[in-house]
Amino acid sequence: MFNAIVIANRGEIACRVIKTARAMGIRTVAVYSEPDASALHVRMADEAVAIGPAPAAQSYLVADAIIDACKKTGADAVHPGYGFLSERSAFASALADAGITFIGPNPHAIEAMGDKITSKKVAADAGVSTVPGYLGVLESADEAIRIADEIGYPVMIKASAGGGGKGMRIAYSADEVREGFDRSRSEAASSFGDDRLFVEKFIENPRHIEIQVLGDKHGNCIYLGERECSIQRRNQKVIEEAPSPLLDPETRKRMGEQAVALAKAVDYDSAGTVEFVVGQDKSFYFLEMNTRLQVEHPVTELITGVDLVEQMIRSAAGKPLSISQDDVTLDGWSVESRVYAEDPVRGFLPSIGRLTRYVPPEEASEGGVTVRVDTGVVEGSEISMFYDPMIAKLVTHGPDRATAIEAMETALDRFQIAGIEHNIGFLSALMGHQRWKDGTLSTHFIAEEFPDGYVSPKPDGDEARAFAAVALSMELVHRKRLDHLTGRLRPHAGGLIDEWSVFLDGVRIDCTDVDGALNGDGGPGLSVSANIDGTTVHIASRWTPSDTLWEGTVDGAPLVLRVARDGHLVRLERRGARSTALVVRQDLAPLVELMPEKVAPDTSNFLLCPMPGLVVSIDVAEGDQVQAGQQLAIVEAMKMENVLRAERDATVKAVRVEAGQSLAVDEIMIEFETAD
Repeated sequence: MFNAIVIANRGEIACRVIKTARAMGIRTVAVYSEPDASALHVRMADEAVAIGPAPAAQSYLVADAIIDACKKTGADAVHPGYGFLSERSAFASALADAGITFIGPNPHAIEAMGDKITSKKVAADAGVSTVPGYLGVLESADEAIRIADEIGYPVMIKASAGGGGKGMRIAYSADEVREGFDRSRSEAASSFGDDRLFVEKFIENPRHIEIQVLGDKHGNCIYLGERECSIQRRNQKVIEEAPSPLLDPETRKRMGEQAVALAKAVDYDSAGTVEFVVGQDKSFYFLEMNTRLQVEHPVTELITGVDLVEQMIRSAAGKPLSISQDDVTLDGWSVESRVYAEDPVRGFLPSIGRLTRYVPPEEASEGGVTVRVDTGVVEGSEISMFYDPMIAKLVTHGPDRATAIEAMETALDRFQIAGIEHNIGFLSALMGHQRWKDGTLSTHFIAEEFPDGYVSPKPDGDEARAFAAVALSMELVHRKRLDHLTGRLRPHAGGLIDEWSVFLDGVRIDCTDVDGALNGDGGPGLSVSANIDGTTVHIASRWTPSDTLWEGTVDGAPLVLRVARDGHLVRLERRGARSTALVVRQDLAPLVELMPEKVAPDTSNFLLCPMPGLVVSIDVAEGDQVQAGQQLAIVEAMKMENVLRAERDATVKAVRVEAGQSLAVDEIMIEFETAD
């Protein structure tokens, strides 16, 4: 076995590999760029080596820097994780030339399968069902349009060396092909150093289902069931699960056997994933093969009990697979949610900054339910514009799909993040969506269910009453705490005020007949009853003003909410629903109702930067007449290029920024003439 392993990656996947290597008794070496000097993976490893500045092209993508780290530390193997150098055959070959083992497949398999054009040809020769398309390299946008016209719309333009949703565009017309060609080529060049593109037929209303394969250097290869990855946005996965709610045993077997046939065609000898686009009728077509550990590998590990990182290390060391196909069984159901630093309300635009609070739910395995958190950050970590926006992967496992989903809903409610925008509320809303629970999925799920974008839902009915009850309880505890401050006037120290009003998102909810005890059980918290909006409600909790999770019961039902005080306001969130509450004595409620509503400033004459990022291009100049929908600028953030367009016809009054400039969110980029 290996003496030491360099993990040529960062974030949660580096931490994940370190955990297994440590359990196997193998010394670990982290590598890090300048902003990652104090990152969690650096702290976890036995040793760490600096490899360069922040941009990945100058650090994590520099093969010589990784090889040099091996030489400095005496490491005899490298695990690449995913992304970065994980699917570079030249990197695997360079390691071999240096006498260092690559913990991944052989260079031939990487080259054949990592190139999407070649892989489709190999798949066809191996008898794998493939999508109709053009398997040559596109030389120009005009050629792409000609071929797309022949195939028929819609088509998918894809980077040959791509992955993770980068360098991919769906086109429904010739104009969209032309624009998609330019954007895909640019993204592919910046993300992978390879701008080759191809085009294929886009299967409408498809599902994305993938097969996990595992091979060794002795000719053995097996499949470990499937993962459903249909919940996506911008071609990037958001939620994954295993197994798929669509497949039956027969289809699973046919897909698995085709995946193994493809792997054997290239002598595959590590963990890999064969991805399929699947019709609602269970027809399936080869999409691509990822010759690396997949982001969503934990759901497979939880339903099979197989540590994929351990198997990769064993295979790289020349050991045969420790399990056969007959040993593979699928136990229960697992769901994974990707927690991203992004703002779903603003079109999932990335968010950067410091994690002023980061408390993931506790990892546990009890009562037949497992909660797992794969993360690469801690409280105080910086989320940078240079890398992928994923903060963590939250994974649950239960005996069936409904139990795994319920466990995920509960775990998401307990996930606390502050300092940046995040998608936890959106993930909660997805978990509670009936179509998701029914398993009626497609890769268009998010676009179809949120056609106008995502807006945090507001609680109503019983949920609104529960939110009001929590806000009231927090105010009671807060005022009780204030009453114990030395020297403070205590106008209500004689007992509970029994009439309050809660303004929940501006809607008045009266709370009368408040009765009970604060600190009634000898500890923090309260146990009170109140008539809330005409219904008697009992509230019990041990919440204190320092807690950011409210845990307790409302009418005996357990309840968990994320809460935060903001001056006189209380912000509450549960299962994706967000509310702001103001709690006042009922005699003051009429005065609150007289307060004028604060109106947001008019920014309609400005193009504001929608996310922190780097200006790639400014495509207009002062005095230009622009039309609605016209491209104005491109901003790159977290490895994705975002095209900014005019919302209406207008005249450019001034351009405030230039290409190459780093911008903050809402920074003014372009000013327009005032509309008549």
